[in-house]
Amino acid sequence: MTLRDHISPTPYRRPSMLSDLLQDGWDRLVSVQPDPAPWVVVATAVGAGMLVATPAAWSVSRHVLTLVHEGAHGVAALLTGRQLAGIRLHSDTSGLTVSRGRPTGAGMVATAVAGYVGPALVGLGAAWLLGTGRAVAVLWALLALLAMLLVQIRNWFGLWSVLVSGAVVLAASWWLAAEARSAFAYLVTWFLLLAAPRPVLELRVARRRRRSRDSDADQLARLTHLPAALWVLLFFAVTVVALVLGVVLLAPEGLLGRAG
Repeated sequence: MTLRDHISPTPYRRPSMLSDLLQDGWDRLVSVQPDPAPWVVVATAVGAGMLVATPAAWSVSRHVLTLVHEGAHGVAALLTGRQLAGIRLHSDTSGLTVSRGRPTGAGMVATAVAGYVGPALVGLGAAWLLGTGRAVAVLWALLALLAMLLVQIRNWFGLWSVLVSGAVVLAASWWLAAEARSAFAYLVTWFLLLAAPRPVLELRVARRRRRSRDSDADQLARLTHLPAALWVLLFFAVTVVALVLGVVLLAPEGLLGRAG
């Protein structure tokens, strides 16, 4: 009997479906997609602009902005050590994020500031990722935000909104072809950047007409003793600067005179 007779061959193990899915997901996440054609970038910007500028479209698309607005409140609350108690999203596109902790202080201020500037900053971060060719990373980052929202939602309309939004983003990130996936990521990013200033302008109009005296800006005025109008101006400045930087990052090569 030879030594070889005593060695049992190692049985071949077929990779599990779960490991295959995880590997596929990781490969998609770290892969770099080629830049879309310039006309795709321009077309998605125009499409996003129509979603913001058209009243009928805005009445629906604004729900997406509310998701990010309230999610930004929630993330800021957690990062500053506050306890997140729940998030509600309403059919009139309003929302409410409740957190527990000190009623004053830097944590409360940061939580209140995050809402109106959140969509612009998320859009700017997405624009940076798209500039590096990471369209899937953009979509999966949005899925992570939606997952955080899902466990904190406290009403049925909010649950429905998050589930529908998550299903759309998941389907786009997993089943669309690479070109279509990038186009979808550009559309979402353009929408966040272009839409972010509009609620701030609406807030300014509402405050001038004395229809809003419990907004984030008014809460910040009570917390900091700075005028609410100053906070509205800060919100607007951040959203506009993010939009300008986002345009620089997303514009097709040569459109803004950039070097190759």
